[in-house]
Parts: sequence; C-alpha cells; structure tokens
Amino acid sequence: MPAPVIEIRDLTRVYKMGETEVRALNGVSLTVARGEFVAVMGPSGSGKSTFMNIIGCLDRPTSGTYILDGVDVSRLSRDERAEIRNDKIGFVFQNFNLLSRTSALENVELPLLYSKKAPATTKERDARAKACLSIVGLEGRSDHTPSQLSGGQQQRVAIARSLVNDPTILLADEPTGNLDSKTSDDVMSVFQRLNEEGRTVILITHEHDIAEYAKRVVVFKDGQVLTDTPVVKRRLVAAEVSR
Repeated sequence: MPAPVIEIRDLTRVYKMGETEVRALNGVSLTVARGEFVAVMGPSGSGKSTFMNIIGCLDRPTSGTYILDGVDVSRLSRDERAEIRNDKIGFVFQNFNLLSRTSALENVELPLLYSKKAPATTKERDARAKACLSIVGLEGRSDHTPSQLSGGQQQRVAIARSLVNDPTILLADEPTGNLDSKTSDDVMSVFQRLNEEGRTVILITHEHDIAEYAKRVVVFKDGQVLTDTPVVKRRLVAAEVSR
C-alpha cells in the first residue's frame, strides 16, 4: 500500500458567530494514499467546503492533526501555509480563475512567480508552462487569452497551471460545475489520465456522476464522514481530449 500523502486525525473546525459556536468539522479522521483519486461529496453545510479549505491550506483546524506529505501543517503560520500551498497543492476551481487579458502561457506560469523552486530564467519558465499546456492538449493555444478559448479549454489551462509547480496533490473544487456534459467528459479525462500517471487527485463535487470518475468517494454529513467507499463501477472516458 503506498504511503499516505494526507493523514488527518480528529480534525475539528469551530466558527464563532456571536455567542454561537458552529462546529463545521467534528472529529474527522481519514488518510489518502499517494496516487489515489478521491471524490468528496456532501450537501450544503455538511463540512466538505471547510474540509477542502483545510486540505488546501487556506484555513487551519481548531484542533486535530493534518499531515501533508510528511509535514504537520495543522499549526503553520499564514505565510508558511502559503508556501506549502503554492509548492505542494495544485488548485483547479469551478470558475477557472484565469487572468482575462493574459495569455494561456502566462496564466500557467503565474504560480512560478511565487515559488522558491521555480526555474531561474524566463526561457525555462516558458518551457515548463508549455510542457504543462501540452499535457492537457493545448500546445497550440499558448498565445490565446481566455476570451479566445472555450470553457473546456479554459479549464484545461487551469489544470495546466495547477501542474506547473509539480504539486503533491491536485485539489479540484467543482471543476465541471460550469461545463456541459461533453466538455465535462473532456475535463475528467484529463484528471483520470493524470491520476493514472501517478498524480493524487482530490475532487470536490456535488454531482454523483462526476464522483464516479474517481476511485473512492468520501461523503460528509453534519461535519463528519458519513461513508468512505470505493467506486465499484467507475466511469471511464477516452484518454484523448478534444482539441
């Protein structure tokens, strides 16, 4: 069994709203092995968004332990979390979050500007970004701005951007939420291929059919893990994405 890339023990997150305490997470424990593809589901208020924020080092728990790639990030400072976040986590969001007047290549390069392990020269950064665009099937679109790309192409630029720092995990938050069914298949084919190549993928979704592309589904309810089960009948899509 591969070593865990994520270890979570008795994680709680309590928010104070006036004199009221809201327990968004209540004693969550789980592990994710290196190379897994895990979908996280749950209704509004279940705790999955809080869980995602902690996994992504955007927030930290009230109590409990979160170990990412051997590092206990539970009590790191804001700046330390930012460094871990940029180097170890590749984010993909529902709304793409691309700079509208910036080329696909420049959007992909952006995380390199904040990374201590980034290539030193512009030429090297360009080469790495172009390689990531090629991985997602957009090697011919590097000069295009987001307005010149379809929704699916924009999301693939976002996936390329998430890969550019060679992260430990890919964290995708509703990545198909703004896409039609065919384009969703294209995007999920990229995630499945990346996972088959050894990438650890954590997918946040409310769509059961999208969760079926993963290998394991964790369902949250009332701040706790309700179920944690393998996907018995996975949805598989073609290895090649449409250009």
